[in-house]
Amino acid sequence: MKKTPLPELVERIGQSAVAKGLGVSAPAISKALRAAREILVTEHEDGTLTAEEIRPFPCQLPAQKSAA
Repeated sequence: MKKTPLPELVERIGQSAVAKGLGVSAPAISKALRAAREILVTEHEDGTLTAEEIRPFPCQLPAQKSAA
């Protein structure tokens, strides 16, 4: 079992292969890369991939401005 940051894995095996392994579309991988999301992909012994996003807790979202 090996954890690899998403950008490194995409560079190594390609965006389409990562998307297929995670069961998402290639554009979803592209969007995550553009947004610089901290995603670690685990490569399991059987060749399957799982991913988890690292986010601060509690998540500090910017305050929304109300329309006046």
